[in-house]
Amino acid sequence: MARAIAGDQAAYGELVVRYTALAHRTAYLLGAGADAGDVVQEAFVKAYRKLHTFKTGADFKPWLLKIVANETKNLHRSRRRRNLMELRLATITDTVDHDDPGTLVDDSRTQLLKAVQSLSESDRQVVTCRYLLDLSEAETAQTLGLAKGTVKSRLSRALHKLRPMLEEVAHDR
Repeated sequence: MARAIAGDQAAYGELVVRYTALAHRTAYLLGAGADAGDVVQEAFVKAYRKLHTFKTGADFKPWLLKIVANETKNLHRSRRRRNLMELRLATITDTVDHDDPGTLVDDSRTQLLKAVQSLSESDRQVVTCRYLLDLSEAETAQTLGLAKGTVKSRLSRALHKLRPMLEEVAHDR
């Protein structure tokens, strides 16, 4: 990291190689879907431009994942605007296609993802970071810009909401 901050582009390239898969998985699981690659690319560009703001001694992974999470939020905002526009157009043309990419995965994974997606955005983010990306509570807090106590309370609330949904799925099998 010190070499990258000092302007060594090859060192930054090593960070990109090391963290691209995790950043992509993060963007995808936070809701970027097929646009995850674009989100990751933009996140790495922004991270490079903001290297001077990186705090010496901090971990790169949560810092980068916070940028990925913010870029994913930006994508959600632009999608909402686009979806509103599509909805307006759909009332006129009735041609909007809403394919669900969740059908590409097996049934149990689909049910889990649907349950997680049904959570509020704030609950979904902490569950995704903590359990789907396997980040520690501290890394989750840093990635999402939250206090550790907030992460714990949101996780507790989210798991309380998920439990009956997943028990219902397990019962139906």
